[in-house]
Amino acid sequence: MELNKRQNEILEIVKLDGPITGEQIAERLSLARATIRPDLAILTMAGFLDARPRVGYFYSGKKPAQSVTDEMIGMKVGDFQSIPVVVSENVTVYDAICQMFLDDVGTLFVVDKSSFLTGVLSRKDLLRTSLGNTELDKIPVHVIMTRMPNITFCKKQDSLIHVAKKMMDKQIDSLPVIVNKGEGLEVVGRITKTNITAAFLSLAEEHDL
Repeated sequence: MELNKRQNEILEIVKLDGPITGEQIAERLSLARATIRPDLAILTMAGFLDARPRVGYFYSGKKPAQSVTDEMIGMKVGDFQSIPVVVSENVTVYDAICQMFLDDVGTLFVVDKSSFLTGVLSRKDLLRTSLGNTELDKIPVHVIMTRMPNITFCKKQDSLIHVAKKMMDKQIDSLPVIVNKGEGLEVVGRITKTNITAAFLSLAEEHDL
């Protein structure tokens, strides 16, 4: 719901000085009480304002939908990314499993000698390899990892909403955040479903949704 100029002015007045009566709001706007009655009704029914008899109007804490939408679109990966857990492509599957448990993550990013991204290891990759295999300390992770160009990644400036959709479409739990160095992709962060959930929850709390 998009509010008009007068409705936004009424919201600002109530936020600053509420509770406040309809007559007082009309006086601030140099208008008749009857003129703003439809605006007050719309704002109240939409949940932006609350009204109590003999008390007046007060701000309910709800923000205009457009404001919430704009903030959601403006959320960038770089503002919510976390530290990536990176392993060398020569590390064994056994060591990778230990690393995953020690860092309590669901995805490991594999890099070459130049520290450029070459692969991704998920819990499923490690579990699949572990089943019935007793020589995990002899298998290097580059044998079982998902390789480029089949790796989905993102950049700091990407929209969090677009990245969330990408993760849902690909059914993956974590993406590496990369910087293209020309000769390769440097891993500078990771974005997970947990990061995205926390970001949208913070938005909901900020706007009292």
